[in-house]
Amino acid sequence: MTPLVDTYVGLGSNLDDPVDQVCRAYGELNTLPLTERAAASRLYRSRPVGPQDQPDFINAVIHLRTRLSPLALLDQLQALEQRHRRVRQRHWGPRTLDLDLLLYGNETLILPRLQVPHREMAARAFVLLPLAELAPRLQLPDGRRIAELAETLASAGEVEVLPDSGN
Repeated sequence: MTPLVDTYVGLGSNLDDPVDQVCRAYGELNTLPLTERAAASRLYRSRPVGPQDQPDFINAVIHLRTRLSPLALLDQLQALEQRHRRVRQRHWGPRTLDLDLLLYGNETLILPRLQVPHREMAARAFVLLPLAELAPRLQLPDGRRIAELAETLASAGEVEVLPDSGN
Protein backbone atom coordinates (compact mmCIF):
# COMPACT_ATOMS: atom_id res chain seq x y z
CA MET A 1 0.00 0.00 0.00
CA THR A 2 1.15 3.53 -0.78
CA PRO A 3 2.49 5.28 2.34
CA LEU A 4 0.84 8.40 3.70
CA VAL A 5 2.48 11.63 2.51
CA ASP A 6 2.33 14.85 4.53
CA THR A 7 0.86 17.61 2.40
CA TYR A 8 -0.09 21.21 3.07
CA VAL A 9 -2.89 23.01 1.26
CA GLY A 10 -3.50 26.77 1.28
CA LEU A 11 -7.10 27.95 1.38
CA GLY A 12 -8.38 31.37 0.39
CA SER A 13 -11.74 33.04 -0.21
CA ASN A 14 -13.07 36.57 -0.59
CA LEU A 15 -16.59 36.01 -1.94
CA ASP A 16 -19.93 34.67 -0.66
CA ASP A 17 -19.14 34.63 3.09
CA PRO A 18 -15.41 33.80 2.95
CA VAL A 19 -15.21 32.58 6.55
CA ASP A 20 -17.97 30.06 5.85
CA GLN A 21 -16.35 29.05 2.54
CA VAL A 22 -13.05 28.23 4.24
CA CYS A 23 -14.67 26.51 7.23
CA ARG A 24 -16.83 24.35 4.95
CA ALA A 25 -13.75 23.50 2.88
CA TYR A 26 -11.97 22.35 6.05
CA GLY A 27 -14.69 19.77 6.56
CA GLU A 28 -14.82 18.76 2.91
CA LEU A 29 -11.05 18.29 2.71
CA ASN A 30 -11.38 15.86 5.60
CA THR A 31 -13.51 13.60 3.37
CA LEU A 32 -11.14 13.30 0.40
CA PRO A 33 -10.42 9.69 -0.58
CA LEU A 34 -7.27 8.09 0.86
CA THR A 35 -6.69 11.27 2.85
CA GLU A 36 -6.92 12.27 6.51
CA ARG A 37 -6.77 15.66 8.18
CA ALA A 38 -3.82 16.11 10.54
CA ALA A 39 -4.29 19.76 11.57
CA ALA A 40 -5.75 23.07 10.44
CA SER A 41 -4.58 26.60 11.11
CA ARG A 42 -6.57 29.47 12.45
CA LEU A 43 -8.13 31.85 9.94
CA TYR A 44 -6.24 34.90 8.73
CA ARG A 45 -7.37 38.05 6.91
CA SER A 46 -5.18 39.57 4.19
CA ARG A 47 -5.34 42.19 1.48
CA PRO A 48 -5.67 40.80 -2.03
CA VAL A 49 -2.61 40.15 -4.17
CA GLY A 50 -2.99 41.87 -7.51
CA PRO A 51 -6.13 43.93 -8.20
CA GLN A 52 -7.11 45.90 -5.09
CA ASP A 53 -10.72 46.49 -6.21
CA GLN A 54 -11.91 43.38 -4.37
CA PRO A 55 -12.62 42.37 -0.77
CA ASP A 56 -9.95 41.15 1.65
CA PHE A 57 -9.25 37.43 1.70
CA ILE A 58 -9.73 34.88 4.44
CA ASN A 59 -6.78 32.47 4.36
CA ALA A 60 -5.74 29.31 6.15
CA VAL A 61 -3.59 26.21 5.73
CA ILE A 62 -4.56 22.59 6.32
CA HIS A 63 -2.15 19.70 6.90
CA LEU A 64 -3.36 16.52 5.20
CA ARG A 65 -1.88 13.05 5.07
CA THR A 66 -2.71 11.35 1.82
CA ARG A 67 -2.06 8.30 -0.29
CA LEU A 68 -3.13 10.20 -3.42
CA SER A 69 -0.50 11.12 -5.99
CA PRO A 70 0.21 14.85 -6.38
CA LEU A 71 -1.92 15.11 -9.55
CA ALA A 72 -4.76 13.03 -8.08
CA LEU A 73 -4.77 15.33 -5.04
CA LEU A 74 -4.75 18.38 -7.33
CA ASP A 75 -7.76 16.94 -9.19
CA GLN A 76 -9.61 16.53 -5.87
CA LEU A 77 -8.76 20.11 -4.85
CA GLN A 78 -9.94 21.53 -8.16
CA ALA A 79 -13.18 19.51 -7.98
CA LEU A 80 -13.80 20.96 -4.51
CA GLU A 81 -13.19 24.48 -5.87
CA GLN A 82 -15.82 23.80 -8.54
CA ARG A 83 -18.34 22.61 -5.93
CA HIS A 84 -17.83 26.02 -4.29
CA ARG A 85 -18.68 27.66 -7.66
CA ARG A 86 -15.16 28.91 -8.32
CA VAL A 87 -15.04 31.08 -11.44
CA ARG A 88 -11.71 32.15 -12.92
CA GLN A 89 -12.53 35.56 -14.40
CA ARG A 90 -9.17 37.29 -14.04
CA HIS A 91 -5.70 36.51 -12.72
CA TRP A 92 -5.56 37.12 -8.95
CA GLY A 93 -9.23 38.08 -9.03
CA PRO A 94 -11.93 37.42 -6.45
CA ARG A 95 -12.97 33.84 -5.76
CA THR A 96 -15.30 31.78 -3.63
CA LEU A 97 -12.57 29.24 -2.88
CA ASP A 98 -8.95 28.86 -3.88
CA LEU A 99 -7.06 25.70 -2.90
CA ASP A 100 -3.32 25.56 -3.55
CA LEU A 101 -1.18 22.48 -3.02
CA LEU A 102 1.74 24.11 -1.21
CA LEU A 103 3.88 21.11 -0.27
CA TYR A 104 3.76 17.40 -1.06
CA GLY A 105 6.13 15.61 1.27
CA ASN A 106 9.63 16.87 0.62
CA GLU A 107 9.20 16.67 -3.14
CA THR A 108 9.99 19.26 -5.75
CA LEU A 109 7.71 18.91 -8.77
CA ILE A 110 7.54 20.97 -11.94
CA LEU A 111 4.71 19.65 -14.08
CA PRO A 112 2.52 21.38 -16.67
CA ARG A 113 -0.39 21.55 -14.17
CA LEU A 114 1.44 21.71 -10.87
CA GLN A 115 4.51 23.16 -9.25
CA VAL A 116 5.46 22.05 -5.73
CA PRO A 117 6.52 23.77 -3.57
CA HIS A 118 4.00 26.36 -4.68
CA ARG A 119 6.03 28.92 -6.62
CA GLU A 120 4.82 32.00 -4.72
CA MET A 121 4.55 30.66 -1.18
CA ALA A 122 7.91 31.86 0.18
CA ALA A 123 6.92 35.49 -0.49
CA ARG A 124 3.37 35.40 0.88
CA ALA A 125 2.68 36.08 4.54
CA PHE A 126 -0.90 34.79 4.21
CA VAL A 127 0.58 31.37 3.37
CA LEU A 128 3.66 31.33 5.60
CA LEU A 129 2.04 32.51 8.84
CA PRO A 130 -0.65 29.80 8.99
CA LEU A 131 1.87 27.22 7.72
CA ALA A 132 4.35 28.18 10.45
CA GLU A 133 1.54 27.94 13.00
CA LEU A 134 0.98 24.31 11.98
CA ALA A 135 4.57 23.23 11.37
CA PRO A 136 7.13 25.64 12.81
CA ARG A 137 10.02 23.23 12.18
CA LEU A 138 9.04 22.47 8.60
CA GLN A 139 11.58 23.12 5.86
CA LEU A 140 11.16 23.60 2.15
CA PRO A 141 12.96 21.02 -0.02
CA ASP A 142 15.75 23.60 -0.56
CA GLY A 143 16.36 23.76 3.22
CA ARG A 144 14.75 27.13 4.01
CA ARG A 145 12.81 27.02 7.27
CA ILE A 146 9.14 28.02 7.15
CA ALA A 147 9.32 29.72 10.57
CA GLU A 148 12.22 31.93 9.48
CA LEU A 149 10.52 32.88 6.22
CA ALA A 150 7.30 33.67 8.10
CA GLU A 151 9.14 35.78 10.67
CA THR A 152 10.61 38.01 7.98
CA LEU A 153 7.14 38.70 6.54
CA ALA A 154 5.18 38.90 9.81
CA SER A 155 6.50 42.33 10.75
CA ALA A 156 4.92 43.93 7.67
CA GLY A 157 1.51 43.60 9.32
CA GLU A 158 -0.21 42.57 6.10
CA VAL A 159 -2.00 39.63 7.72
CA GLU A 160 -4.12 39.45 10.86
CA VAL A 161 -5.39 36.42 12.75
CA LEU A 162 -9.16 36.37 13.09
CA PRO A 163 -10.44 36.11 16.67
CA ASP A 164 -11.99 32.80 17.71
CA SER A 165 -10.81 31.03 14.59
CA GLY A 166 -9.51 27.80 16.09
CA ASN A 167 -10.14 24.68 14.02
